Amino acid sequence: MKQRDGYIVDGKVHYPRVVNLVCDATFYGKRKDKLGTLVFKDVVSQEILIWKHIESEVVKDYRYLKEELIRTGYAIASVTLDGKRGLYKAFEDIPIQMCHFHQKKIIQRYITMRPKLEASKDLKKIVSKLTQTTEKNFTQKLDEWYKEYQSFLDEKPLSSTTGKLHYTHPRTRAAYRSLRTNLPYLFAYKNYKNLGIPNTTNALEGGVFSHMKNMISLHRGLSKSMKLNLVDYYLVNYKKK
Repeated sequence: MKQRDGYIVDGKVHYPRVVNLVCDATFYGKRKDKLGTLVFKDVVSQEILIWKHIESEVVKDYRYLKEELIRTGYAIASVTLDGKRGLYKAFEDIPIQMCHFHQKKIIQRYITMRPKLEASKDLKKIVSKLTQTTEKNFTQKLDEWYKEYQSFLDEKPLSSTTGKLHYTHPRTRAAYRSLRTNLPYLFAYKNYKNLGIPNTTNALEGGVFSHMKNMISLHRGLSKSMKLNLVDYYLVNYKKK
């Protein structure tokens, strides 16, 4: 049971069991408000298991909620994450799936939706097949791409401005590096087929967070604490439509 401003929200009732988690955070309001919520959802039962209101998305809060679930008696069979730096270590010894939607957005951020460089165009084609291939084939395509463009990626002329060496194509390099870093976590959903691991965090993005943001938007005049009460009430009583 939680109480803010005299308003009481019933506490979450737990039924410990083996769960497959989807974990993500969302923020609402203006950036200066620093108002968000980190949520863990079981994709089998579609139940919101635990959450924490946050000002910024940091790894220690993910670790805290994971440990709280385990302390309560849950066993975590798998976890699907957005790939935030440091998160993988927080869930060591648990099958981890990197959200494909987030991975594609990362690549898009580096090379844009309409890349002009041939190397970037070819990398975009490889990423477009992410959900239609296997880890072995994807790795092979990535290896072939790197072999073809290695000298291109390693171009590092001397800058006339700084007098230092700088990579000519840092964004294409960063896109490739992201795929390489996340590669061990991109195919857990296929490597552990018996677990039914989702390959995206969409169970939260669309099914939970969009409604939370709509509620906050409809109640713009509420104080910060009352907004948190509203979110608590929604998550405690959440049922998949």
